[in-house]
Amino acid sequence: MATIEIQNLVKRYDDGFPAVNDVSLDIADGEFVILVGPSGCGKSTLLRMIVGLEDITEGELRIDGKRVNESAPRDRDLAMVFQNYALYPHLSVYDNIAFPMRLSKNKLPEDEIDRRVRRASSMLGLDEHLERKPGNLSGGQRQRVAMGRAIVREADAFLFDEPLSNLDAKLRGQMRTQIAQLQRRLGITSVYVTHDQTEAMTLGDRVAVLKKGRLQQVASPRELYEQPANLFVAGFIGSPSMNFLPAREENGHLRTPIGDLTAPEHVLEAARGRDLVLLGVRPEHFEDLEFVDEALLPHGTELAVTPTHTEWLGNEQYGYIDYEKDPEVGEVLDELARDLDQDEIPPQVVVTLSSASRIRGGIESRIWVDTRKVHVFDVATGENLTRDEEKGAELTRRAAEDRQREIETAAALED
Repeated sequence: MATIEIQNLVKRYDDGFPAVNDVSLDIADGEFVILVGPSGCGKSTLLRMIVGLEDITEGELRIDGKRVNESAPRDRDLAMVFQNYALYPHLSVYDNIAFPMRLSKNKLPEDEIDRRVRRASSMLGLDEHLERKPGNLSGGQRQRVAMGRAIVREADAFLFDEPLSNLDAKLRGQMRTQIAQLQRRLGITSVYVTHDQTEAMTLGDRVAVLKKGRLQQVASPRELYEQPANLFVAGFIGSPSMNFLPAREENGHLRTPIGDLTAPEHVLEAARGRDLVLLGVRPEHFEDLEFVDEALLPHGTELAVTPTHTEWLGNEQYGYIDYEKDPEVGEVLDELARDLDQDEIPPQVVVTLSSASRIRGGIESRIWVDTRKVHVFDVATGENLTRDEEKGAELTRRAAEDRQREIETAAALED
C-alpha cells in the first residue's frame, strides 16, 4: 500500500489549455478517494498523470514519499482498471488474470501465480468461469476479470477509470457493492474516477470535486452534501439537484419568488446588506404541511404553492413548482448549467413529498420548508456564505473513523 501526494499538479497541452490546473491532494495509505466532476473537468487526465500515462507539465507527484514525475508507468507499481476492461479475447479468464504476473520483470513461480489467481477468483466469484473466454462473459463478469488482474499484482494502489460506465444500471449497483467490499477487505489505496455522483457518494472515503481542471472541494460525501463550499459543488452533488432561488433580506425575512421565508439569524445575517443572494434548498427539506410533525413547525416556514405536476415513485413523490425567472441571476444560473454540463437550470423548485401526500398539479397546496437547512450563496463569487467549516470537518473526521473500523473489521474476518 502507499500514500499518494499530488502537489500543484498542472497538465498543459501544446495549445496552452490547462486540462489540470494547480491541483493539490494528499491521499492516505489505504484511503479510497473519488475524483468526480462533469465531462471535461480533468479527472481522467489527473488519474493518467498519477499512473504515468500523461506527462506532468508542472508540480510534483510522490508515491510513498518518492518523486515519480519522470518514472515509467511500470516502475510506479500501480494497478489500473480501465473503462473498456482491456482483456485479451484469445486468453481464458485464468490466463487474463495471470497475464500481468507472467509479464512482470520479477518472474513468479507458477505455483505462486496459481495461488494469487485462485485467491482473486474466489474474492470475485469467478471460480466457475476460469476456463471461459471474455467473449462468453457478461459485462459485469468481464469487469470482475479486469479487477482480478489488478488484485494479483499486489500493487501499491488501485486506479479505476470509470470502470462501470459500460454497464447497465442494475449491474452498476451490484459492481459498486463488490468494489466497496473488495477495497475494505484489501485495505489498499484506491483512486477512482467517475462522473456518476451515486458512485462517488457511495464508494469514497473522500470525494474530490473538479471543475475545469481546478479542485473545488475535497471532503467526505456527507460534508460535500451538507456543507458544500460553493454553488458548483452544491449543484453537482445530490439528486434531484439542490434548488436555487433568488432572494433578498427584508425586515428579518427572505423574500423569494415562492414566498417570504423566516430563517435563523445566521442565514439572515449572510444575506443582509446584499442586493441579491441565491438560496440553496435541497428537495427533501420541503414537505407537505399535513405530514410535518408539530414540533418542527417553528423551525421552518409554511408556503402556499401551486405545483405544475407531481411524480409518485412509491416510497416518495416529487412536486414541481415553477416561478418567474429573475433576470438578475439568469446569467449566473446559465453559467452554472454550462459548468454542470446541463442544458439549463429552469426557474423551478423540486420538492420531496410523503408518498401518502395528496398534493397534485394545478391545485393550490400548503407545504413547509425547513429553513435551518438553507444555504446562502454569493451571486458574484458562488461562495457558500453559510458554510460551517468546523461542522464540515467534523463530518469528514467521523467518516474517516467509521471507515477505519470497517477496514479493521474486514481484516479480522479475513484472519
